Amino acid sequence: MDMFKRLRPMKSVKELLHQVNSWAEQIELLTDQQLRDKTTTFKKRLEQGETLDDLLPEAYAVVREADRRVLGMFPYDVQVMGAIVMHQGHIAEMSTGEGKTLTATMPIYLNALTGEGVILVTTNEYLAKRDAEEMGQVYEFLGLSIGVPFAADGEDLEASDKRVIYASDIIYTTNSGLGFDYLIDNLASNEEGKFLRPFNYAIIDEVDSVLLDSAQTPLIISGSPRVQSNYYGMINTLMTTMVEGEDYIFKEEKGEVWLTEIGAHSAEAYLGIDNLYAKNNGEFARHLIYALRAHKLFKRDKDYIVRQGDMGAEVVLLDRATGRLMELTKLQGGLHQAIEAKELVKLSPETRAMASVTYQSLFRKFKKISGMTGTGKTAEKEFLDTFGMQVIQIPTNRPKQRVDYPDNLYVTLPEKVYASLECIRTYHALGNPLLIFVGSVEMSELYSNLLLREGIAHNLLNANNVAREAEMIAESGQMGAVTVATSMAGRGTDIKLGPGVAELGGLVVVGTERMESQRIDLQIRGRSGRQGDPGISKFFVSLEDDVIKKFGPEWVHNFYKDYNVEDRVHYQELTGRRYRKLVEKAQRASDSASRFSRRQTLEYAECMNIQRELIYGQRDHLIYQDQDLNETIDSVLHDYIENVVKEGSLTKKEDLYHFILNNISFQIDQIPENLDLLDERAVASLIYHFAYEELNRKKEILEAFDLVRYFQCLAMLKAIDDNWVEQVDYLQQLQQAIGGQQASRKNPIVEYYQEAFAGFEAMKSQIKKDMVRNLLLSQILVSPDGEIVAHFP
Repeated sequence: MDMFKRLRPMKSVKELLHQVNSWAEQIELLTDQQLRDKTTTFKKRLEQGETLDDLLPEAYAVVREADRRVLGMFPYDVQVMGAIVMHQGHIAEMSTGEGKTLTATMPIYLNALTGEGVILVTTNEYLAKRDAEEMGQVYEFLGLSIGVPFAADGEDLEASDKRVIYASDIIYTTNSGLGFDYLIDNLASNEEGKFLRPFNYAIIDEVDSVLLDSAQTPLIISGSPRVQSNYYGMINTLMTTMVEGEDYIFKEEKGEVWLTEIGAHSAEAYLGIDNLYAKNNGEFARHLIYALRAHKLFKRDKDYIVRQGDMGAEVVLLDRATGRLMELTKLQGGLHQAIEAKELVKLSPETRAMASVTYQSLFRKFKKISGMTGTGKTAEKEFLDTFGMQVIQIPTNRPKQRVDYPDNLYVTLPEKVYASLECIRTYHALGNPLLIFVGSVEMSELYSNLLLREGIAHNLLNANNVAREAEMIAESGQMGAVTVATSMAGRGTDIKLGPGVAELGGLVVVGTERMESQRIDLQIRGRSGRQGDPGISKFFVSLEDDVIKKFGPEWVHNFYKDYNVEDRVHYQELTGRRYRKLVEKAQRASDSASRFSRRQTLEYAECMNIQRELIYGQRDHLIYQDQDLNETIDSVLHDYIENVVKEGSLTKKEDLYHFILNNISFQIDQIPENLDLLDERAVASLIYHFAYEELNRKKEILEAFDLVRYFQCLAMLKAIDDNWVEQVDYLQQLQQAIGGQQASRKNPIVEYYQEAFAGFEAMKSQIKKDMVRNLLLSQILVSPDGEIVAHFP
């Protein structure tokens, strides 16, 4: 039956739509109070055994009517169809401007009736707050609570505040906000510090952006600073003396750079060492590799910007897919510091990764997820394979009128730029509003300067100027408006045409290059022609654009290398069968490479997921266990002491004495003379005796303050957390290091799993050792004002 529905999904959707519509007249006759009372009725019916599917037709009709009364907007049939698809756990592909925000009110309300919580995930904080404020009126009208886990003043919320928010029926948040809250919740040292409920149902707005474009950037909470290296500046100076093609090879189209033998010898001479790749020179080699990557693979205003702040200049990463700033995100392992050294800004501290999760892993923790986007069909197979979600295309409420012109293709970047400027001048003279999309901050500045030279007033929207994003995009449909923007612009923001614009042909979208994914191009086109409005879109492409340089065939690279632009009197478009499908083929190759990379990221992350679940489960067991922790402590002591004794390293009196002082108790003066050190049971019994004496001494002090369990839990959590921080950091470093085996005959995933498993087993042993030391060797003191102070070894 499921397979039949999968083959013909729209048939069942239309049947449900008919049922929803059949309730419309009856629901319309209800008073406001009777409409609100429906929520209580639905909850009772669920308690009596009905399912959400049983309630869907009537519940959707109720929300539809509430939308009309509260917001003055009655969802169209196509919006109801999108809402049905989302409730079923799939992705609704709805064109830009079709009202996805309003569509989501129906599955959110229906699933919130269970009381287990529904989370609506958006891509930025502005949209989350805006949608919660607007749509929240509907939920509150129907008797449901809504929360937004962001403080109004930008300050961090306390755990108690977040607990109240996340206990709401409906939560509006961002993907990054939810991810970091998940990590923070699992770093809590007691029940008061935890605030999340078990994940139930999430709707992800712009689902392709979150689960695909952001899939390879893990969320990382950093801390525990490393000792800062002083090699960055020195190695950066060395890098500036090196010659491309002689000291190192750079393949821009492949994104690869490596040192040659001549370069290695140059580095050895500069550093005064014999062998750069000797084990004791590993730090030099690491810094040099990062310096090469920083200088050649990371470009200012494309991969990052240098921003002036109160504390001086800083390097802030850019999301290439959206052009947005990746605030609080840093490259790991020293690469970020290498970029800072290149840009001559103050180095930020190198830190360890304390906790990490990918969006793929995070959202697979929900019982059910669904999504909405304007561009998901091209990635349906990946959504189906990874998350079990179909992408179902919802028809538009009105026929699409936008005209999508074929691309104009040129050989060089300057030819393309001047051709696109000619197009911009033409439409601007007619009065059409123009939305000009560029691929980087650098190109946005270039186009802005060229437009100023032409005397064309415009708004510039890039990562350097995001404060007025929604306002700029909303204004971009007015007659004569010109907006230059990176691909970040306008997702989730309604563009309405000003008076007289429709008669001119609507909003004109000019793409100044094809992006590395066809989905992003479709998003760019979709800014024009919303809800049946007229519109125009046109792309200008050159053989020097990133997607063609990286993923185009070899003959293209040779063609533009040998091309002499001075032979052309005027820029000339490339035409013919050979060029017609060039961009599409390059984008297909790019999408294929991205899919492979995301699959690898998922495979790497799966290992981390298994270890994370075990560690977080161990933490929760300690935090939520109602009774005292004596049984857990007995088990830890037994495993640790038995393993140490079996190792046979305690057969000498001085060895046993040192072991007890270092791990069990400082209170021991000597080992009994009559102890048979070859009798393992006798040695183990003596260690147990000293251990429980030490535990009882601490209990006597702590019982007066009713802090025995709290101390025991804290001591063991500290052991888990200290070791897990090291393990997370180790896995991050291991993934980077082992990725270099791609070209070897070894399977890097297999190698990674083997090393990660060995590291996890070693960590488990170390956790038990540290638990024992924290429980036994810690010092419990009572301060003069009567407070308990614990010092852990």
